[in-house]
Amino acid sequence: MIIDCHGHFTTVPASFRNWRAKQVEFANDPVNAPALSGAHVSDDEIREGVGNGQLKLQQERGSDLTLFSPIAGLMSHHLGNERTSLAWATISNDLVRRVCDLYPDNFVPVGMLPQSPLAPPKNSVPELRRIVNELGFVGVNLNPDPSGGHWTGLPMTDKSWYPVYEALCDMDVPAMIHVAASCNVCHHGTGAHYLNADTSVFMQLLQGDVFKDFPSLRFVIPHGGGAVPYHWGRYRGMSLEMANRPLEGLLDNIFFDTCVYHQPGVELLTKVIPVKNVLFGSEMIGAVRGRDPFNGQYFDDTKRYLDGCTALTDADRQAIFEGNARRVYPRLDALLKQRAQQTEAA
Repeated sequence: MIIDCHGHFTTVPASFRNWRAKQVEFANDPVNAPALSGAHVSDDEIREGVGNGQLKLQQERGSDLTLFSPIAGLMSHHLGNERTSLAWATISNDLVRRVCDLYPDNFVPVGMLPQSPLAPPKNSVPELRRIVNELGFVGVNLNPDPSGGHWTGLPMTDKSWYPVYEALCDMDVPAMIHVAASCNVCHHGTGAHYLNADTSVFMQLLQGDVFKDFPSLRFVIPHGGGAVPYHWGRYRGMSLEMANRPLEGLLDNIFFDTCVYHQPGVELLTKVIPVKNVLFGSEMIGAVRGRDPFNGQYFDDTKRYLDGCTALTDADRQAIFEGNARRVYPRLDALLKQRAQQTEAA
């Protein structure tokens, strides 16, 4: 089985995006705020968006299952207030659950949290527990910068984040570190802000002792880890000098996906980072949707890059395509085992 650990519902209908825009516009005017019913997406609209988008490309490119979450850019925790963030997270998570119910063999749900720049992280814990315990989500996206590119909050090593980590460990659920849209004109969203965040959070974790306090906590850093694999020697040296410990110890808790859109980049990632810490991901349909004019292939067809890594063994590919995801997301593994047993019983 080929499991894509990184997919978003980027093909939602325009009406869903329009409802969000009105919700933000009237964030401080509850009387005139749009009714929740206005955000409803029909099953036919889901089929049109996903069926002609993610599902079609999933089948064409040869993957089997995608961990599916709300649109990262539209999380936009910097917009509105804590009340609107909670409503938006609830609506978005419920919609992802419906996608997975319509296509249970193709998608498994991962959620977003109702974070807000003005709210302590602990306020997101009830929604985290709801989506995992009640809706069967196997993971969550955790935004390290709810301010949208201004980084006004505290680093992820600060103890204000600990209630979220306690809940993640209690439910044995990993978090993908994923920012949302950038409202800072200096930082393009997907070209700078995303990669800056991936790199920044890794450095925060290097400087702190979060994993000493939470040894079972697991983070997936997307987009190939930003600058981390490329500058691995820099971080190894800093870890020894600043934290007096080998950097490799962080690899018990930190994992990277393969959302790197060229062959040399994926080869570097899989050469520098141990295979056990690499999860197949495509971000499809995401940051880059077009084709490479040199070969006519889609940039975000990341499976073909792994297929082209001649240094990888069959065992390596099995781990990256399936085994690592099932280990890092134990609720996914349990779900797949349950389905296999049901199939055998039938």
